[in-house]
Amino acid sequence: MKERVLTGDRVTGKLHLGHYAGSLKNRVTLQEPYETFILLADVQALTTHFDKPDLIRSHLREVALDYLAVGIDPNRATIFVQSMIPEIAELTVLFSMFVTVNVLRHNPTIKSESKNSGLDDMHYGFLGYPVSQTADIAFCKATIVPVGDDQLPHLELSRKIVLRFNELYKPVLAEPRALISEMPRLAGTDGKGKMSKSLGNAIALDSTVDEIAFKIKRATTDPARIHKNDPGHPDVCPIYAYHQAFHPDEAPEIREGCEKGTMGCSACKGRIAAAIEQLIEPTRERRAYYAARPDVVDDILIAGTRRARGIARETMREVRGAMGLDYFD
Repeated sequence: MKERVLTGDRVTGKLHLGHYAGSLKNRVTLQEPYETFILLADVQALTTHFDKPDLIRSHLREVALDYLAVGIDPNRATIFVQSMIPEIAELTVLFSMFVTVNVLRHNPTIKSESKNSGLDDMHYGFLGYPVSQTADIAFCKATIVPVGDDQLPHLELSRKIVLRFNELYKPVLAEPRALISEMPRLAGTDGKGKMSKSLGNAIALDSTVDEIAFKIKRATTDPARIHKNDPGHPDVCPIYAYHQAFHPDEAPEIREGCEKGTMGCSACKGRIAAAIEQLIEPTRERRAYYAARPDVVDDILIAGTRRARGIARETMREVRGAMGLDYFD
């Protein structure tokens, strides 16, 4: 049997090039060697958008379209909706009984995400995000979870929660391990941090030719390079990072031209805009195909969720048995 992979996204809006470089491209590759489960995390989106349920409803479909557009194959991967698997919520509650508040408070990822989200007072659901994430992984007994370096504390806590459950009761849950993404986080077009929808510095996967050109034209470059012929510093330039991600064959030439001052920023931007358009064009076309067929998308999500639900029921049967909560079986 193939090992199971669990991955997914909070449904907080359309996905962008940062998602593609950091995870989506890798997910398409993982579909073949692994049994892949892809989570539309609408419940976890409520940790920061609890007062915007209508947005989450529309965002869920946008993210589903992005998955299909980049090449996630519903015949090889199981795409499912988190809130429609009640066993995940049940498993979250059971795990929370032996996870201390201090452990959650000291999770570095929770600290940084709380600060970035501007939360003055941390909500219970936000604090317990790693517990919910563990339930996402454990319900389908996933053994592989693709993550970036920033998510390692979450996954290490998930691994400890699963081990603790197996020690307390019976070893019925699979221990997850990280599959580290080799792609660094893609910088935003403003050069002030990672590419992010909320910061307005992202290039969406359904961007038009004009939108790509506009974003790239306005993008920050090497601040120390004042004149066209000044020697540049590509390692501090977001545009060069885009060349490395989406135009790797020509990245050495771009670096040399930048460092020697023989290639101006305008020419550099033009070349990466063309490369990004070449990447996005087929994605945009596939997205338009599925967007025009909402019933097909619904059928894909229903089928994936139904399959995930069947696996979740079986896992919870084992979990309840291990804990002695199967009173009438």
